[in-house]
Amino acid sequence: MKTDLRNRDDVAKLVHSFYDKIRINEEIGPFFNETIHDWDAHLEKLTDFWESNLFAIRNYYGNPPQVHVAVDQKFHHTVNPDIFGLWLNLWFETLEELFEGENVETLKFRSRKMGTVFMMAIYENRRQNPYDSTAQTKV
Repeated sequence: MKTDLRNRDDVAKLVHSFYDKIRINEEIGPFFNETIHDWDAHLEKLTDFWESNLFAIRNYYGNPPQVHVAVDQKFHHTVNPDIFGLWLNLWFETLEELFEGENVETLKFRSRKMGTVFMMAIYENRRQNPYDSTAQTKV
C-alpha cells in the first residue's frame, strides 16, 4: 500500500527514483548527464530542495532559475516547453508509482508552477542576451 510523502527519507526515495529515469531518458538525459559531474552531491542537493519545498525545512540555498538559464545557455538555447513537459511527466509518473496523498498533489502543483518560472527565466535571459551561449553556473 502506498503512503503519502512524510519525511526526508520519502523525498530522497522520490528524488533518486526520478533521476534514475531521467539519466537514461534519451531526450532529457543529456541535459543532466553532461552537466552534473557529482551525482551523489546533486541528488543530496535536490533532496534538500524538495524537502524544503514540501516541508518548509530551510536546508536548501540556491537559485534554481539561474541554474536552468545556465543549462539552456550551455545547450545553445534548446531547453523548451517540451523538455519541461517531459520532465513533469516523468516526475508525476514517479510520484504516482511510489506515493499517494495530499503531498503528492502539492508537489505536482508546485512543480508545474516551477516549470513556468524556470521557462520564463530562460526566455527572459534569451531576450536580454540573445547571442550569449557561454555563461556557466555550477549545478
